[in-house]
Amino acid sequence: MYAPSDDGELLCLVQAVGVPRTLYGLRDGYPRAGGSPVADVHRTGRAAWLGPQDLAESAEARRVPSRDFHLAVLPAHGDGGGGCLVAVSERLDGFDTDDRKCLELLADAVSCPVPAAEAAEGGELPAGAFSLAMDTGRVEVGDDILDLFALGRDDFDGRVETLLALTVPEDLPALMSVTEADHMSLGDRELEFRALQPTGPPKWLRLRGRLLPGGEGQPARLVGTVADASTLRSDVTDVARVQRLAAALATAGTVRDVSQAVVSALRKPLRADRIALAELENDRLVVTVLDPPDPESWPELWRLEWRTEWPDAPVRAMPTLATALSEGRAQIWPAGTALEPALAEVGPGGLAVLPLPAAGRMAGACLIGWDTPHDFGPDERALLTASAGLAGQALMRAHAFDAEHELVGMLQRQLLPRRLPKLPGATAVARYLPSTAGLELGGDWYDVIPLPDNHVALVIGDVQGHSAGAATLMGQMRTALRAYAVEGHPPDVVVSHANRLLTDMETDLFATCAYVDLDMEEGSAWCVRAGHLPPVLRHPDGTTDIAEAEGGPPLGVVAQADFPMTPLRLRPGTLIALTTDGLVESADSDIDEGMDRFAHELSVSDPTHLGLVADALLGNARRSDDVALLLVRYDGMASHPLRESWTVWRVPQAVGHARRFTRRTLRSWNVTGDAQDAVLLIVSELVTNALVHTDGRVRLDLTLVNHRLRVAVADSSPRTPIKPTSIGWEATGGRGILLVEAMSAAWGSLPVSGGKQVWSEVTL
Repeated sequence: MYAPSDDGELLCLVQAVGVPRTLYGLRDGYPRAGGSPVADVHRTGRAAWLGPQDLAESAEARRVPSRDFHLAVLPAHGDGGGGCLVAVSERLDGFDTDDRKCLELLADAVSCPVPAAEAAEGGELPAGAFSLAMDTGRVEVGDDILDLFALGRDDFDGRVETLLALTVPEDLPALMSVTEADHMSLGDRELEFRALQPTGPPKWLRLRGRLLPGGEGQPARLVGTVADASTLRSDVTDVARVQRLAAALATAGTVRDVSQAVVSALRKPLRADRIALAELENDRLVVTVLDPPDPESWPELWRLEWRTEWPDAPVRAMPTLATALSEGRAQIWPAGTALEPALAEVGPGGLAVLPLPAAGRMAGACLIGWDTPHDFGPDERALLTASAGLAGQALMRAHAFDAEHELVGMLQRQLLPRRLPKLPGATAVARYLPSTAGLELGGDWYDVIPLPDNHVALVIGDVQGHSAGAATLMGQMRTALRAYAVEGHPPDVVVSHANRLLTDMETDLFATCAYVDLDMEEGSAWCVRAGHLPPVLRHPDGTTDIAEAEGGPPLGVVAQADFPMTPLRLRPGTLIALTTDGLVESADSDIDEGMDRFAHELSVSDPTHLGLVADALLGNARRSDDVALLLVRYDGMASHPLRESWTVWRVPQAVGHARRFTRRTLRSWNVTGDAQDAVLLIVSELVTNALVHTDGRVRLDLTLVNHRLRVAVADSSPRTPIKPTSIGWEATGGRGILLVEAMSAAWGSLPVSGGKQVWSEVTL
């Protein structure tokens, strides 16, 4: 139901039952002057019946592409309400003739008048009206309302709590949600509740109200009417339960939410001892909620079959249940009925099985059991049947919603690192929170890339927008940055290459990125920013700094852009924090305030447990945007490697010079004997191979760490040396790589900037 706003500019949603608006793209409000179906019907006064094709062609309708449905929009004229009634159908044929006549009758009957609204502006309240000040709880009521509560004017103290105390306790939560401002948005509300009477049963009352915003110095007020509703129905109790269940299911997004809503709506009113709700998948029931959740409360056969958090039971093991599902109608068995043990133990005093129909098939089943003999009256049977229909439709919608969410989550997990590597001298944790707004994929990412010589690259980035295209581009950029980093390029070159790649991809999207190359041995780092937030450093004494790192433009904006490098000095115990704008920017504060708040929260945290720090930082994250967070604590390396390098000149004695340099270095490191001979042989073969098969500069690097010596020879050729498969006795070459392999604990080749590095490791 939509009604004009107080200023007349919008048509605002005032009530929705059984329609999850996010699934059908319905908005909370439409401009009256706009081109939406709701606005058109309100202006013309003529009903609109729209099918999937009509919705696809209407941009204002915000049709959701993954669902086909029909939309009915009718002007509501009852009592001068001046609103619009909107109905949704997922049936293939939409609304037939009977449906349209029914909806036209409803549209003529419903309205959104609030007679007390104008009176509350000043003057005396009508007899059936009230005005409640939301800040103090003081309420003005007409005489008719006092009569409905069986109160005299002199007996009423003007407090809303006095009236609430005279209502049936079961109805209090619904009433409290209306009378507390924190749980209610501006607009119209209507609900029914029961008021206790001095004699006889409680009386059903209907409240219609509107929450009006406060002005300068004036509190917000709830104004409306309360009328006697007991004459409108023969048995309001069960109808009210169905009404509350429908309202709860309208906001239930997941299968678990739907199941919990059904349990809450049925178990207590029916005084049932146990209730289970399950989805039907092929021939198995996948149980979503058990109440009570204790395994001992359920039959032994069920406990044997249920081995996971979401247990399942085969339908074939319970023929009675299978028959109920095939017939598609509620089945009730009183105490003493001969049933198979798997069902008899669920309800020895009575058992109800509710198939949950939806879209022409069974979406699942609900089992309700009593331990003591239970009498099933006609009203209770009607309640169960009505609840089953509502639950089945909601379960089908929620299943589709869960499936889409799972697909989104799976894609997102595949695009991000599955786990972070273990780092020498540092600890890293990362967190990613997807946006809660819709089912869109995000573009935020993070990465930790181990590099040679105890370096590590820390990367965080954000691709513009939220879509499958943004997520795909995110995966491409993460892969590209990792590839350029592993090749051995310096940080500014890595980011420049990624920028040129994104520019050449001819996409309309751009990306921001922060890249930090951390040297674990020296405790230093180089930072490069491409339109992204700077790192925040938390020093060991608890002080924090927002790094003043000069930045370049976002990636993909300018083809030839400079990305300057900024040095960072780290002491052991320093914490580096990288994040995306979803964590620090909101509608209430700009990004600078958010960064200051982020730095303050980091300063008061305990860096001993990085996981707890990350969770605390994400506690107040704005979930309308996805958030990526990367924390790295630099602890320093316990033992520093010994390193020496030698530039190999292309002279006839080059290999001999390399051997003499290696021998001097090994002697200074106290490496002698057979180990020295093995290293000298490996150096001879690798240097010879580089001089013979490549051009340009050749460099020899020796590294000793933890009794493991590494020999690395770098040259300008990207071609990896090939190990021969067979060598004849007359061959004069080709044995070098075989000798290196035989003498090494491990060996290999990796790309470096402009060439490759062939390495060998020898255990001393």
